[in-house]
Amino acid sequence: MTKLEKQWIVYDVANSAFTLLVSTVFPVYFKYLAENEHIPGTTYLAYWGYAVSISTLIVAFIGPVFGAVADSCRSKKMFFTISMLVGVISCAMLGTYQSWIFFLVVFVIAKTGYSSSLVFYDSMLPDVTEPDNMDNVSSAGYGLGYIGSTIPFIASLAIILMKDKIGLNMNAAMNIVLFINGIWWFLWSVPLIKNYRQIHFVTPSAHPVRNSFHNLKETFFSLAKEKKILIFLIAFFFYIDGVYTIIDMATAYGSAIGLDSTGLLLALLLTQFVAFPFAMLFAWLSRRIDAVKLIAVCIAGYVGIALYAFFLDKQYEFWILAVSVGIFQGGIQALSRSYYAKIIPAEKSGGYFGIMDICGKGAAFLGTSAMAFLTQLTGKAKYGVLAIAFMLGTGFILFLVAVKIPAKGDSRLIKSGGRA
Repeated sequence: MTKLEKQWIVYDVANSAFTLLVSTVFPVYFKYLAENEHIPGTTYLAYWGYAVSISTLIVAFIGPVFGAVADSCRSKKMFFTISMLVGVISCAMLGTYQSWIFFLVVFVIAKTGYSSSLVFYDSMLPDVTEPDNMDNVSSAGYGLGYIGSTIPFIASLAIILMKDKIGLNMNAAMNIVLFINGIWWFLWSVPLIKNYRQIHFVTPSAHPVRNSFHNLKETFFSLAKEKKILIFLIAFFFYIDGVYTIIDMATAYGSAIGLDSTGLLLALLLTQFVAFPFAMLFAWLSRRIDAVKLIAVCIAGYVGIALYAFFLDKQYEFWILAVSVGIFQGGIQALSRSYYAKIIPAEKSGGYFGIMDICGKGAAFLGTSAMAFLTQLTGKAKYGVLAIAFMLGTGFILFLVAVKIPAKGDSRLIKSGGRA
C-alpha cells in the first residue's frame, strides 16, 4: 500500500475507539447515571435508543449538504477536521456530566461529530487509492480499526474495573477513560489531515456554495436514472439498519435483559479481536471472489444473528452472539463502502457518500427508534430485534435485485455483478 493509503486506514484506528465506547462503556455508564435517578431499565434503554436516533438523524440531514459543498469547494479536509474536532472535544467532556440528561445531550453532539467525519472520510477513498484496490484498502481500514481500538479500550476497561482499588468513583474513572480515548482519536487523525489532498472534485464556479446545492439537487434527480445505484442505496438502507443497530444497542440490550455488565464488555472486546482477522479474510477473499457474493453472505449472516438474539437470555449465548457479529461486521461495512465507491462518479463522491449516509443514518435512526418503541410498547427488549431481522431480510432481497441491474458504462466497476 502507498503511504497515503496507510494514513487513510489509520483514521479507522482513530475513530474506532469511540465506536467501541459507544457500543460498550457508554450504555453501562448511562445506566449507572439513570439508576441514580431511579429510571427503570426498559425506560433507560428507550432513552438511549432515542439519543442514538437523534444524532444519526442530524447527520442524515447535514451530511449530503456539506458533502456536496466539499466537492465544489475542494474542502473535504476542512470539513473532516472540524467534524473530527467536534467529536474529540465532546468525547473528552462527556465524563464531566453526572446528570443523565446532560450526558445524553453531549453524547448526541459527540456522535454527530464522529458520524459527520465519516461522511468526508469515506468520500476520500477515491482520492487515496485506485478502483482495483478499494476493497483491500477499505477492508484493511475496518480490520485495523477493530484491533487498534482494543488498545485504549483495554486501558479503559482496566480503569473501570479497578476503580475501587485505585480509589476512584465511577465519575472520576469515566473522566480519565474519556480523556484517554479523545486523545487517541485526535493523535491518530493527524497523519491523514497533514497529507490528504483532494483530487476529485466538481469544477469550481464563481458561486461554489450555490453551485454545490445545484449539484446536490442534480445528484438526487440523477438517482432516478441510475437504477443500479438507487436500488443498491435502498437495499443498503435496509440491511445496514441491522448492522448499526446491533453495534449501537448490543450492550444496552444485554443489560436490559439482565446480563452481567462486565461479561457484556468482555464479550464485545472479543468481538473486536474476532472482527480483525475476518475483516482481513474478507479483504483477501475480495481479490478472488466477487465482492457481491461476499456482501450477500454477510447480510444472510446478520439475519441469522438477529433471529438468534431474540432467543438469547444467558451470558454464554451473548458471547456466541459477539463472536458471530465479529465474523461478519467488518466484511459487510468495508465491502459495501468500496462497492459503492466503484459505482458512483468520483468527482461527486462527497455528495454521493452524503446520500449514502442518509441511507445509513436513516436506517440507524429507524432501527434504534423501532427497537426503543417496541421495548416501551411491550415492556420486553427482545421484541425489538424482530424489526431488525425484518429489515435485514428486506435488504438482502433488494441487494440481489440491485446487483443484477447493469451499470451505465462505468469502467470503475471491475467485479462481476457490476459490469456494464
